[in-house]
Amino acid sequence: MRHTAYVFDAYGTLFDVHAAVRRHAAEAGPDGALLSEIWRAKQLEYSWVRSLMNVYADFWQLTEQSLDFALKKVPSVDPALRTKLLEAYWRLDCYPEVPAVLKALKAEGARLAILSNGSPDMLASAVRSAALDQVLDDVFSVDAVRRFKTDPSVYDIVTTNWRLYPDAVSFQSSNRWDIAGATKFGFRTVWINRTGQPDEYADLQPSLILPSLKGILASR
Repeated sequence: MRHTAYVFDAYGTLFDVHAAVRRHAAEAGPDGALLSEIWRAKQLEYSWVRSLMNVYADFWQLTEQSLDFALKKVPSVDPALRTKLLEAYWRLDCYPEVPAVLKALKAEGARLAILSNGSPDMLASAVRSAALDQVLDDVFSVDAVRRFKTDPSVYDIVTTNWRLYPDAVSFQSSNRWDIAGATKFGFRTVWINRTGQPDEYADLQPSLILPSLKGILASR
């Protein structure tokens, strides 16, 4: 089925979440990669826990709190790097194929959006920094419903704003848990499995699994 509405997760799908630490790799030292992994894991954990408790704090606050935890967990990384790492997170690198894929979809008349846990300011900065603002029709943040993925109300942001049924939307994410939530909601889902992770959530399978966004054009 050829879709005309494509929605993308932001962090890990369009933008490389490890780019902030990598940009300061020399200063972070040999444990920089470990710090980045813990930072990302805690960032997501905090979003899930807060959704379960129904106690909202925006994603930037969670990004700061999770970095603080990571710096304590990995004491070999100088905590003085905190400011630089947070500044770098506002301008994360997008993956190399992203601009060309989005431009090709846009040229064919597709409607394009981001749906992300990120705060509106975070997303606006990342999109502008990657020069994607000219191809995206909308940037949807969970801030609108004050819940995080995989709460169904998050995915409903797209269908409500675009006045579409869920199965009219092709949703792309590198996060398997996000794909599970979007599949349950009724989106056509494409798991961008960049790092070759084993599958999970067997009862909530994606429509397609790709190693990068490059395959989207050929898969329609």
